[in-house]
Formats: sequence, C-alpha cells, structure tokens
Amino acid sequence: MSHTPRRPWLDISLAWYFVGIWGAGYLATKLGLRFAAPFTFLSLRYLFGLACLLPVMIVLRPRWPASRAELTHVIVAGLLMHAVQLGGSHYAQYLGMSAGVMALIASTQPLLTALIAARWLGERLVARQWLGVLVGFAGVVLVVWHKIDIREIGAASLLGAVVALGAVTAGTLYQRRYCPRTDLLGASFVQFAASLIVLAPLALAVEDFQVSWDWRLLGAIAFLVILASLLAVNALHTLMRRGEASRVASMLYLPPLIAVVLEFTMFGVQPAAFAMLGIAITCAGVALTAWRVAR
Repeated sequence: MSHTPRRPWLDISLAWYFVGIWGAGYLATKLGLRFAAPFTFLSLRYLFGLACLLPVMIVLRPRWPASRAELTHVIVAGLLMHAVQLGGSHYAQYLGMSAGVMALIASTQPLLTALIAARWLGERLVARQWLGVLVGFAGVVLVVWHKIDIREIGAASLLGAVVALGAVTAGTLYQRRYCPRTDLLGASFVQFAASLIVLAPLALAVEDFQVSWDWRLLGAIAFLVILASLLAVNALHTLMRRGEASRVASMLYLPPLIAVVLEFTMFGVQPAAFAMLGIAITCAGVALTAWRVAR
C-alpha cells in the first residue's frame, strides 16, 4: 500500500468527482448506443482514448509496468474493468434492459465488495458500516423502483448485467491488491490497448463494426473517455489505495441518484415520491458506511 499522507479535502473532491461523472455516464452511454452497437462503441471509445493518451505519454513519460508480472496484473485488472464490465453492462442495455434494472443490479456492488473485503482482505466492518451498506441498497431500490419492468429482463441481458457486476467488483479489488504502486497513467494506456485488442475483433465479427456517425456519438465518446475512463476511474483507484474498499465502494450507490437528478434537470423527467425518499435514504446509508469515527 502507498504511504501517501492523507488529505481529506482531496479524498472528498475525488469522491464527488467520481460520483458525478459516473452518474452522468449512464446518460452518455445511453446516447452513444443509439449510434453504434456495444462492442463497436467501446472499440471507438478505447481507440479515442489511446489517441488522447499518446501525446500525454510522450510528454510526461510515466513509469511503465516494471516486470512481466506487474504488466500481467495491469492487463487483467484493465480487462475486468474496461472490457468485461462495460461490455456486459452495455450489452444488457442494448438488449433492452431498463436503466432501472441495470442500476439496481449494479448497486449490489458495495454489498458484494463488503463481503469480499471482510472475508479475504481482512477488513473489519463495524455494525454501523454493515447497516450503512444495507440502508444504501434499500435507498437505491426506492430510487429506481418506478423504472423497473420485469418484462424487459431477458436471459441474455441478465447474464450481461451479472457479468458486469462481477467484473467491476473483481477489477477494482484486483487492481488494489496487485497493482498498489502502478503508475495510473501508464496503466490506463496499457489497459485501453488490451481492451481494444479484445473488443475490436468482436465488434467486427458480431456487429460488422457499423457506425452511424453523428456529433452526439463523438460527444458521448469524448465525455466517457476523458472524464470517465481516464479521470473518474483513476480517481476511484486512487481512493481505493487511500481508504478501505468497503467505504470507497459505498460511493457506487450514488451515481444512480445523480442520473435521476440529471434526467430531471436536462429532460424534465420528474422523479417519483419514492425516488425522493430513496435519495435521502441512500445518502444516509453512504454516510453510515463512509464516515470515520474521530479517535
């Protein structure tokens, strides 16, 4: 683990940046999938990401993985986070799964992370934190309840969502465990390249790499690459290095709330009364999990 001194103001800033961008990413993904199928959309996303990173890499010259073992760990974490997780979640939405069902499945990650961290990472959660994890999940259920339609859940879309849940949980914990000192900029370049190598052939074979070019597609890709895949994901990994996995994972209850607020402000979609109650309950759950008791 890194011995970087703790700066609470930086942790808070990174946390809120991640939550805001991750929540807005739901809408950007929904927009982008109108113009390209999931594997094609993700291939364009990582191709654009590599193009953005290349001049930065030349100027800053970040540290590359120092050994074959470190390189392998970086690639595995990247494929889990970028290729498998996003491939599964995008295909679930592409096959008709509603945003509510997808958000509900994804919101079980903090609970799953807490169970894994307590069992295999030696983290001990006090009763207050376990209560926070459960309360946060209950709040998300209320937030997305009006968007859940069981008829939209097919076997393929459900499989994609479950695969995405497992991949994002495993990927964040794997990178924290096996890549604690890896340069995040160098890791991003390697992970984008590995994900592109895996996804581009799938896009060509399954989707014939068909794209309906539109400025909205380009805007969605730019938003998701620069603000989400580069900055927000690295903010998440930085927070993982600086704090307990369960506390950090509890933030993943909040992006669906941001998506609801953005839908209201941008598209006039009025949240239901249950959703407003759920927002308050979710925030209380996150506070119970994340707040530290003063020594």
